[in-house]
Amino acid sequence: MRQAAAPASPPRPTLQSVLRRAHLRLAFVAIAMAAVSLILVAVIALRAYAGNNLNLLVRSLGYTVEAALVFGDRVAAAEAIALIANKEDVAEVIVTDGKGLPFAAWQLPAGSTIARLERDVADIALPGPVTILVLHDGIVVGQVEVRGQGHQFFGFLLGGIGGILACLAVSVLGAYVSSQRLLRNIVAPLRALARVAHAVRRERAFGQRVEPVAIAELNELGDDFNALLDEFEDWQNNLREANVALEHQANHDALTGLPNRVQFESRLASALSAAAVTGQRVAVLYLDCDRFKEINDCLGHEAGDVVLVGIGARLRTQLREIDLVARLGGDEFAVMLAPMREAASAGRIAEGLLASMAPMIVLPDGRTVATMISIGVALYPDHAGDAVGLLRAADAAMYRAKRARPGSWQFAEGVAGPA
Repeated sequence: MRQAAAPASPPRPTLQSVLRRAHLRLAFVAIAMAAVSLILVAVIALRAYAGNNLNLLVRSLGYTVEAALVFGDRVAAAEAIALIANKEDVAEVIVTDGKGLPFAAWQLPAGSTIARLERDVADIALPGPVTILVLHDGIVVGQVEVRGQGHQFFGFLLGGIGGILACLAVSVLGAYVSSQRLLRNIVAPLRALARVAHAVRRERAFGQRVEPVAIAELNELGDDFNALLDEFEDWQNNLREANVALEHQANHDALTGLPNRVQFESRLASALSAAAVTGQRVAVLYLDCDRFKEINDCLGHEAGDVVLVGIGARLRTQLREIDLVARLGGDEFAVMLAPMREAASAGRIAEGLLASMAPMIVLPDGRTVATMISIGVALYPDHAGDAVGLLRAADAAMYRAKRARPGSWQFAEGVAGPA
């Protein structure tokens, strides 16, 4: 039964987008709170100012209609009210006589929808109708009631809303500019650090470093990251050196520094594969020190080690750069000559190797040691078709040379002479 695929996780927001949204929210909240606070303060102040104006206006109207109330002149009262109310921010004026009966009134025409909206806002935000008693010689002769229009308050409210929107637009622009600066000062260094981290993780590029930046915290983070990369680079270099050393130890003889049997057989197999394609010969020389056991028994193992090192060095000097000499173990060495154009060349090289052993080997204590080697030579494809068979044929030829005359060389059986 197939399992249902896990739902894909939503994309994560970038640091730049998070900072930009945070700036926009902060700017919006700050401007909104400041605007609301200012509007509340202004509304309270304007309400108090409107109340004072209405109180002054109602007193003025009371003085104006006092005579008309005393003499009962309704027309004069109405004209006086209209003369004053038309010039003020007034929606309605009602005058009653001493008995509370309507005497005169003035009301602002209904007008447009905006005018009606202004009155609705005034009814909610401004003080209620202001009333004053009209006195004549200490006797109440009437009452004047005034209701504000709210035109000035409505204009202030619209202006405040427009100011808030303008401030929000400016804040958005400022947040965008600020986010661009953050991109340069904060996000860009973090992106650079992330690029270096990705390169180190994917490409093992431990040599890369984070550049210094202006912000102290980010610069300190970059320094710590660079220090960590330094440690990783040192660790990688040490590991590489250790691997090289281990590889060298696995493929080379610890005493002489020459390739060991494993490397010799591997390179011999590669050379035989190439020779099978090109049709050329490959020669293997198997060498053995004739007096090595005697040297070890009489002079000690340290002297034997010096002799082996000396033999390896002399063999190396007699060969070409493309030839390979190896220590197979104990006092046995092997040489690979590839390519070989003719069998006689292998014999001449064997003669040269024997001749190189003639000088005495000087020990650290000043004593000298004479040494000889016996050599067996085998050719591909004359004596064997693989590495194991070729080494076996050369080894057998070396033992025949040692039995016939120590310090000599012989071809493997099957070759009568140089070809």
